[in-house]
Amino acid sequence: MVRRDVLRGKVWSAAPFRVIQGTDTVLMLGCWPGVEMLAPTTWIQWLRTGDDAVRKQAVPNLASGRWELDRWVWRDTTVLVRYEAGRHFSVSRFFDAEGRCGGWYVDFVRPFQRTAIGIDTFDLLLDLVVTADLSTYRWKDEDEYAHARRLGLIDDALHRRVETARQQVVSLIESRQGPFADDWSSWKRDPAWPAPTLPLDEPTG
Repeated sequence: MVRRDVLRGKVWSAAPFRVIQGTDTVLMLGCWPGVEMLAPTTWIQWLRTGDDAVRKQAVPNLASGRWELDRWVWRDTTVLVRYEAGRHFSVSRFFDAEGRCGGWYVDFVRPFQRTAIGIDTFDLLLDLVVTADLSTYRWKDEDEYAHARRLGLIDDALHRRVETARQQVVSLIESRQGPFADDWSSWKRDPAWPAPTLPLDEPTG
């Protein structure tokens, strides 16, 4: 299925995933090196150059509704992402080329909506990085989130939902419940699986 970030009816990113597990309320999706996706040109340029000024241009582009997409091939890591219906966050774990599992990564997002090709959501720019043993965590990209607030991308009502989600995630981490109740670290991708692909008519801009 295709996971898209959509803002005001315009696609910000589109990535194909393999469904590892799926119910009406919970989706576990996988992606690995070699999978081709669509991403904002600013994000691609930042990955290629490391120029933080390029990365920071993403938020003004979102606010103005002006951005371009280009093809990008996922590299370096295999990722498992868990989405739960109605939740303003997703939870990921990353595996290196040798199959070693790192820590946990939480993205704060709009709750997903199902589409004919997968799900639509939107990354709200705030992240939480959690150690593998769930003992410590640190907030990430709070500056981008604050900038998005100032530019009106995240209004007061959405901000309150994000604040609630932040509290929920910390509570789940500390109690080892929800997505943190299961240890995903032994999961292995079947090398026979074909790479998921985007539909041929997926928009590029």
